[in-house]
Amino acid sequence: LFASTSISSRSESDRQSALMLLLHRYSCQEHHTLSAARSNYLHMIIGVSAITYLRLLLLCMIGAVSSAFGNRSLIHKHIHFHRRHQRALAFSSLTSSMSPPHSGETILAMSEVEDIGVAAQAGKSPAVEKTIAKLVPTTQSSFEQCGQRLRDGKLVSFPTETVYGLGCHALDPLAVQKVFDAKERPLSDPLIVHVTKSEDALELWDASTSMCRSEINNQAQQHQIEKRVLNVLTKKFFPGPLTLVARAHPSIPQILMANTGYVACRSPSHPIARALIAAAKVPIAAPSANKFGHVSPTLAEHVMDDLGKEDVWVIDPTLNEPGGTREQEGHAPICQVGVESTVAKVEMSNEQTKGSITILRHGAISSASIREALAKNGLSDYFEVSDSVRFTSEKVSNVAPGQTIKHYSPNVPCFMVDVSRQCQQSEISHEEKTVLAQSVIIDYGKRLSGYQDFVLAYRDLSVEGDASMAASSVFETLRWSERIQGANRVFVPDIILDNHEDALGLAVKDKLTRAASAVTVDIFA
Repeated sequence: LFASTSISSRSESDRQSALMLLLHRYSCQEHHTLSAARSNYLHMIIGVSAITYLRLLLLCMIGAVSSAFGNRSLIHKHIHFHRRHQRALAFSSLTSSMSPPHSGETILAMSEVEDIGVAAQAGKSPAVEKTIAKLVPTTQSSFEQCGQRLRDGKLVSFPTETVYGLGCHALDPLAVQKVFDAKERPLSDPLIVHVTKSEDALELWDASTSMCRSEINNQAQQHQIEKRVLNVLTKKFFPGPLTLVARAHPSIPQILMANTGYVACRSPSHPIARALIAAAKVPIAAPSANKFGHVSPTLAEHVMDDLGKEDVWVIDPTLNEPGGTREQEGHAPICQVGVESTVAKVEMSNEQTKGSITILRHGAISSASIREALAKNGLSDYFEVSDSVRFTSEKVSNVAPGQTIKHYSPNVPCFMVDVSRQCQQSEISHEEKTVLAQSVIIDYGKRLSGYQDFVLAYRDLSVEGDASMAASSVFETLRWSERIQGANRVFVPDIILDNHEDALGLAVKDKLTRAASAVTVDIFA
């Protein structure tokens, strides 16, 4: 492969440097495919799928070059490349056919290999990774450009009252795939569709479609009751931090729903989110704008930290003008609620006209509020409201996001401290003091305040135990913890709540539990 390039004639050290830079470029572009022309050519010769020949090409390249350099360990060092294609392979099992490569997406060209070799020979460090993401202000022209960008199948990140979202055209499967690629998100984790009006949401759900005359009476009754409850809940809670999950209209792309047949939808109340949806003139699918499993973003800079190398525009209300300076500190929080929306699944049972509403993710809207809305509209006898928050692996297909056991995690190992060790009820051993000296504590209601003097850094989400205050800062604080120099552990309290209807309290508990992958310790080790 390298015999046709000038790199083959250079010194051993130059070739090694160029090779490592080349491999780095391949790793940084894990979700890109070959250009259309190269795809067609190789597809005719090899006769395999795009993903298969990309893996074959890379392995052949590594094997050939490693042999030439006498360094076969490179194969083992980069064999993890295979794992980066599991999402695409999963997609092929979720859908009936594989999407063709997106136009304009290419891997490193041979001319670039030579350029890297020249830079290595000159002793320079070529810019292998560049910031592609772009910050844009909240001007009318910016909204118009962002709206067009979404209609064209590209990505735009925007603030909501909960967190920053990574938006795409919800009904364009190729655009939806770009969101999964940018986030490195498994296809088993569905996306939420964002709209501005209740009527737009109802069009996404199957219960809102007209009934066929051939359908039996019982099924027609179920459809009517399901449609009625969706109407009631959307009118009561839209716009706001509630996501409703229901059986999807047949036109909804399967990739949006993790192949479950249920689609999630909500109407954000944030004025920027609503202005963007209006400018796009299409429903917007948007998970949180971060790498999968990392802490959700509540500021534009959080998005840039995670997705700065992706082709995404980030709406930043603190910018005065395109490329301009930020406004002064002290402005109101951009994402006021600070944690993701409550997710509730609406489902009819097989028996007559009975159904259930299940809380799948805790947020600002409580199950008590939903029960109250049902009672006021005469629907209490038809629906049972319950909590069923799950902790699943990435391989399980869920009807709603935020169900995986590891989620919202900082880039430092995080653990929950058992209730038995809260309020410093026991002695701290010398070994534990050594561990705490390299740790950060994120507290809630002074539960771990007794250890404050032993740690590198300490912050309480709310000294008074105010759930609203804690929720508005929990994600920013988790990101703060990973910036503390020298920290190799983060400890958070295992929160026991007396009031199980405290929606935001449950949400804070859920976020901290998933940040720690539900691992509880009673020894600081």
